[in-house]
Amino acid sequence: MEVRATYKYAKISPFKAREITREIQGLPVSAALDIVAYSPKKAATLVNKTLKSAVANAENNANLKVDGLVVKEAIVGEGPTMKRMMARARGSGSRILKRSSHIRIVLTDEIKIETRETRKAEQKAARKKAAEGRTAKAKAEKPAKRPKKEKKG
Repeated sequence: MEVRATYKYAKISPFKAREITREIQGLPVSAALDIVAYSPKKAATLVNKTLKSAVANAENNANLKVDGLVVKEAIVGEGPTMKRMMARARGSGSRILKRSSHIRIVLTDEIKIETRETRKAEQKAARKKAAEGRTAKAKAEKPAKRPKKEKKG
């Protein structure tokens, strides 16, 4: 089951917030919370707030356990931009764009949580299977021995 939380009109540029959401995508919730909690960026606090809200939604509304939840999507969309003016030389003005963003986090319990140990075990099994396939192929293609040439002399 999927659970989502949205933080609308966050006062941060979407470009800056996407840097944090890319890091947590596909991770278990506990690992994502750790990454966000120890990141020094402003966007991390906003994403942390949204992630905790999504976890609370999963617990209270969908009766899901936090242990099995995985961050399926962490998307930052562009919100409205406030346009401001700043005085410049010779009586002219330049535009300042104050960007905002919408942070959406989707959690699910349907994706299998992949740890480092399970990934290594799968890779080892794949290598072993590939090695067995190569040896069987090499045995089948082995050419017959040629007779030795006689030396003159």
